[in-house]
Amino acid sequence: MKTRHFLLALLASATLIATGQAVAQQQQQRPIRLVVPYAAGGPIDVTARMLAERVKDTLGTVIIDNKPGAGGNIGADIVAKAAPDGLTIGIAATATHAVNPWLYSKMPFNAATDFAPITQMVRVPNVLVMNAETAQRLKINTLADLVRYAKANPAKLNYGSGGNGSAGHLAGELFKKQAGIFALHIPYNGGNPAQLALLSGQVDFNFDNLATAAPNIRSGKLKAIAVTTLQRSSAMPDVPPVADTLKGFSIDTWWGLVAPAGTPHDVVVKLNQAFVAALNAPETKTRFATLLAEPVASSPEQFGAFMKSELSKYEAVVKATGARVD
Repeated sequence: MKTRHFLLALLASATLIATGQAVAQQQQQRPIRLVVPYAAGGPIDVTARMLAERVKDTLGTVIIDNKPGAGGNIGADIVAKAAPDGLTIGIAATATHAVNPWLYSKMPFNAATDFAPITQMVRVPNVLVMNAETAQRLKINTLADLVRYAKANPAKLNYGSGGNGSAGHLAGELFKKQAGIFALHIPYNGGNPAQLALLSGQVDFNFDNLATAAPNIRSGKLKAIAVTTLQRSSAMPDVPPVADTLKGFSIDTWWGLVAPAGTPHDVVVKLNQAFVAALNAPETKTRFATLLAEPVASSPEQFGAFMKSELSKYEAVVKATGARVD
C-alpha cells in the first residue's frame, strides 16, 4: 500500500513538472501577447514597446496588443480571463489596479485576486503646476504660499483635471483634504483640455503628469510648485515634494506587468528575470530619463505587496472625493 501511495505521489510530481516544462516550451515556440489597456502612442504604450524589444532575445517575440477603453478595464479584463500559460501578460497601472476598483460600481475583474504580479516597470511623478502669470499675480512661489492664500481667500481658487476620477482629480482632492483648504474642481474631457485651461488662465492650478507638464514649465508658461512623490524628482531636482509641507503626501503614477492568476510560478519567475534585466539595462534608464520616467524593477512579491498597498490607499482617496463613473 505504501509503495502504491509513493508511486502515485511520484506520478503527481512528474505531472506537475511536465506541465511546467510544457508551458515553458510553449513560451519558446509561440509569441507572447502583451496587452496594453490604453491607446498606442502614450507613455505606457511607448515603454511597453521599448521593453518588448529588449526581452526578445530571452523570451522570443512579444507582440503589443492595445485594448483601450473603460479607463483601462477592457484590456485588464482580457488579461484576467486569459489562459494562465505565460503567453498573455498585460500592463497593470494605477488606474486599473488601484483607482478603478473604487471608482466603478461594477468591475469585470478583481484587481486583488485575478492577477499574478511579475514586476513593477515605471514610476512617473505628478507635479502641482500653476499658470505662471497667475502665480506671479497672487505672489505664490511655494506650496506654503498656495495653502496660505487658499485659507485667506476661501472659495476663490479652482483647479482643473482630466475628468472625474482622473489622477489629477484625486490628487487635487487629497491635497485639499490634507491642507485643509477649498478649491473648486473643474473637470475637463481629458488631460490636454485641462492643460489648455491652465495655460489660458481659466483655472488656477492642476496636478499634471511631469512628462506632460515639463515643456511648459521649461518655457516659463507654467510654474512648478511641488512634485507628488515623497522625494525630489531627478528630472526637476529644484522642485520640492508636496510631502515637505504636507507630511506623507504621495500620489504618483506607476505601471507594471502582470499575468493571469494561476500562471505557474516558474513561468512568472522567467518573465520577471527577463523584464528586470531589461529595466536595469543602462540604455533603458537613459531612454526612460528622456520620458521623465523612472524604471522600477521589483520581484513578483514586492510588486504584489505594492499593488495591495496602493489599492488600500486609493480606496480612502476615492471615497474622500465621492467620485463615481457609473
